[in-house]
Amino acid sequence: MGASSTVFVHRPKRVRVVCAVAAVSILLLFTLIGTALTEVGEGVFRPGDQYAMIGLGVVFAAGIMLIARPRVQADETGIKVQNIVGGYQLPWSLVRKVSFDRGRPWLSLELENDDTVSVLAVQAVDREHAVHAVQCLRSLHAQNRA
Repeated sequence: MGASSTVFVHRPKRVRVVCAVAAVSILLLFTLIGTALTEVGEGVFRPGDQYAMIGLGVVFAAGIMLIARPRVQADETGIKVQNIVGGYQLPWSLVRKVSFDRGRPWLSLELENDDTVSVLAVQAVDREHAVHAVQCLRSLHAQNRA
C-alpha cells in the first residue's frame, strides 16, 4: 500500500459485535466456573485447576475473536485482504472483477488467472455498510486497473 495515498479500510460490523459479546460471555462463564467450583463430588478443585479453567476461557474467547479478524484495505496500488486465517496482497492489475452476487455471504475478487479470493470483511449481513464497501472497492478497481 502506498504511503502517500488515501487508503480505504473496511471491517465487518455485525460479526465483530457478536464475537465480542460471545467472547466476553465465554470468559465470564469460565471464570465463574473456575472460581465457584471448589469441590465436585469426591474431587477437589485446587487453585491450579481453577486457573486452568480460567485459562481455557481465555483460549476459547481468543478463538472466537479470530472470527472477527477479517479486514480489507485498498488504495490506488492494490488491495490487501486479511481473512480469518491467511491473507492476500494483490495489485489491481491482477483483479478482473469485484463481485458480490445476490445470495452470496461475502464479496469475492475474481482474478485474471480465474482464481477467486473471498473477502470475508465485506459481509451481506452488514447491508448498507457492505454496500458502501463494495462501491468504494469497485470505484478503486475501475480507477486503477492497469
